[in-house]
Amino acid sequence: MIQNGTLTAVLTLLLGEDRDTESAVRDASKTDVPEDFDIDMENPETEKAAVAIQSQFRKFQKKKRDEKS
Repeated sequence: MIQNGTLTAVLTLLLGEDRDTESAVRDASKTDVPEDFDIDMENPETEKAAVAIQSQFRKFQKKKRDEKS
């Protein structure tokens, strides 16, 4: 199971290109997240989480673009 702090850190790293979303992630992560946490970037679970998050974010971006059209 992926811990909340790890998920937040992965989201922050992945969403760096979108400043508004990154800001929203940081605001949501202000509750009960330790200042320093260690993410094992070699862990297969971290990679799986990153791929899943990227997939969902791309779907979100596509839906957002389609609504504007």
